[in-house]
Amino acid sequence: MPSTQPARGTRDFLPADIRRREYVIDVVRRVYERYGFEPLETPAFENIETLVGKAGDETNKLIFKILRRGEHEGTGPADLALRYDLTVPLARVMAEYQSALPKYFRRYQIQPVWRADRPARGRFREFYQCDIDAMGSTSPIVEVEVIAAVSEVLTTLGFQDFHVRLNDRRLLSALLAEAGVPPPLETDAFVALDKLDKIGPDGVSAELISRGIDPAAAAACLTLFSTGGDSSEALTARLEARLGHRREAIQTVATIRALAEMTPAAGRVRLDPSLARGLSYYTGAIMEIAVPDLAGSLGGGGRYDNLIGMFLGRDVPACGFSLGLERIIVVMTERGMFPPAVGSASADVMVALWSEASRADTLALAGELRRSGLRVDVYPDPDKPGKQFKYASGRGYPVVVLAGDDERNAGTVTVRNMRTSSQMTLPRADLAAHVSRELTRERVEP
Repeated sequence: MPSTQPARGTRDFLPADIRRREYVIDVVRRVYERYGFEPLETPAFENIETLVGKAGDETNKLIFKILRRGEHEGTGPADLALRYDLTVPLARVMAEYQSALPKYFRRYQIQPVWRADRPARGRFREFYQCDIDAMGSTSPIVEVEVIAAVSEVLTTLGFQDFHVRLNDRRLLSALLAEAGVPPPLETDAFVALDKLDKIGPDGVSAELISRGIDPAAAAACLTLFSTGGDSSEALTARLEARLGHRREAIQTVATIRALAEMTPAAGRVRLDPSLARGLSYYTGAIMEIAVPDLAGSLGGGGRYDNLIGMFLGRDVPACGFSLGLERIIVVMTERGMFPPAVGSASADVMVALWSEASRADTLALAGELRRSGLRVDVYPDPDKPGKQFKYASGRGYPVVVLAGDDERNAGTVTVRNMRTSSQMTLPRADLAAHVSRELTRERVEP
């Protein structure tokens, strides 16, 4: 027998899973739109040359290539690939529609991406990203707005213990130079340092050396990039003391501090010289959202002023952030952060079927309730009432409506509250209003 499990690194989404996902997406969308970001969607796959070489060699290894099919099968290597993020497709869109988009363009995009990565807790091969990006300006206002928007998303969802790790690629370059890492190996060092929270200092040291970096320089990297549990003020002082002879580096430290102080979420923003972000297209500020009980981050981003220029022929400043929907859902589920109504019953009321002869009337009754705005399920077979009540209880339906022969003749219906097992008979004309009151009471009472 063939396996019924989904492909490794992917998941099936059952109804409760989808309701949780839609709840988070709705919060993300509403917050992003309050900050003036506009919706955008791009195809699931791109021409392979669009993706290859835009985010570094490590990312090239994660691309799912699409083999040629149909009449083109066997005519050459893959020419299409599934997108691995939403930023590179955005850069292509900016170049393709430059005349139709405003100078200062803000967009949000909530779509799945695919990476040929090793699955782990909160890490999948197919997953959703919730991106915001602002194009057209080098002003630090852009970074401030991005940090504010993603912070508001998380606080709206109920997160209180997250913090924003903040660094700058220019500061990273200065620290690498101070450690003795030659410029040609800078990108390799970024990739290794980006794994610090995944493989630890010893693992990063081994990877730095395996990438051709001198052992002494690798050890110096770990010392320079360590936060040591220091406050942002102490870290700033230490960096200024170590990099005092590098004027540009000191200016970058000052820029990071000013950026952190400008954000509405300033109390959550922490300077972190160990933050690297492995994608090679970052050029300035970089950031990640961290929570205590998740190795890795809930999302990350930064400034990338050169990426759009790869498609357009001239640089367009840009900054963005991507929230990882799956990781947010994993943490919220484990912490029990979803409101009780999310992931609960798919219907407000179930209409029981008394007999085959009552099918038409049962469907008519369900239609009346739906027209009043209620979500209604209809039991399809004429079982005993006890079996139908048991089914409704198992589905979590709060109310069951039953119209037997006597009720139909009298123009009444019987309503059963599934939480209290109490029931009452009332005129059919009063049914919708009564059920609505029952549901309201259910939401208020514990």
